[in-house]
Amino acid sequence: MALHIRVISQHPPGGRCGLYAGYAEVLAASLHARTEVVFSTERDAHGSGFPSLLVNGIPAQPADGVILMPADLYSVLAVAGLDEASLVGLAEALEAPLERMLEGA
Repeated sequence: MALHIRVISQHPPGGRCGLYAGYAEVLAASLHARTEVVFSTERDAHGSGFPSLLVNGIPAQPADGVILMPADLYSVLAVAGLDEASLVGLAEALEAPLERMLEGA
């Protein structure tokens, strides 16, 4: 399955924008996803502005309404059609960008 990840970020990237770009790097390395980061001045979290992460054109929505967590992305990818074998170890790999962001806070 072709997987396209698009991160919409402010410039320069801040907390969540940097986190979502980190998630995209993990998805590119782990799932060979095609990724891109685009910069926007439009603030529309989890929509068409920053900070947003889209999976195959669909904005990923955080369960808490604020910040995408590894479990949120795991669920979105499963709904997008990735099988369990493809997702093994992914949740743990997605923790690294989250920990980097939290350590910088």
